[in-house]
Amino acid sequence: MFSYRIILLTLLFLWLSTKGGNSTSPLFRYCFNHENYTDPSPYATNLNQLLNLLYTKVPPHGFGLASTGQAQDQVNGLALCRGDVNTTNCTSCVNEASKKLLERCPYKKGAIIWYDYCLLKYSNENFFGEIDEKNKFYMVNVYDVEGDAGSFNGKVSELLSYLSYKASESSVLYASGELKLDEEEGSKMVYGLAQCTGDLGGSSCKKCLDDAVAEIPDCCDGKQGGRVVGGSCYVRYELYPIVESS
Repeated sequence: MFSYRIILLTLLFLWLSTKGGNSTSPLFRYCFNHENYTDPSPYATNLNQLLNLLYTKVPPHGFGLASTGQAQDQVNGLALCRGDVNTTNCTSCVNEASKKLLERCPYKKGAIIWYDYCLLKYSNENFFGEIDEKNKFYMVNVYDVEGDAGSFNGKVSELLSYLSYKASESSVLYASGELKLDEEEGSKMVYGLAQCTGDLGGSSCKKCLDDAVAEIPDCCDGKQGGRVVGGSCYVRYELYPIVESS
């Protein structure tokens, strides 16, 4: 696991966590099941039906899951849109994710793709309700914070731990917020997000997010922005507002 994380870190230093990132470009994808299906086949048909179902089910609520087919040809999948993203952008993201995942993980029986606005995952295994501890990556802003990095890290941890709690208590398993970096008037703020996929219960969501917060020092010590992104949850912080204006 350690070497796997280091490989991803090396790759993802290329994606700077900067303001105004392109929400239509994938952040990362992973073809986690190396077993192949053929096309045409029942599995291919069921996968296409699943992706169509998610395109319909997800945007109105921001999350959806579904299963199609039976036995060895069953496909299970879910999609999640970021909690502040509107229905139009959610629809576009899920549609784009469906197309790109088939292009970038052709004929694979399990795969996941992440965008700034959404994630989409499918598998021949039933993963609903389980914390995905395998599919994970980091994103980090390469610029260091000014001043005391230790104090800054403490504020990040304080904010994200609070958002982890708030998200796990929320009906939509999502929370956003900000925190002053010091008590002076006009002080800079740090902004954060925390979110889980809707198949997790509150306690599982809390565990997933707490584990992600605990990994922030490993990837993002003293950095101006960072994310720990998994298949079941993610946390993120920046020095600029992240949430879309309503």
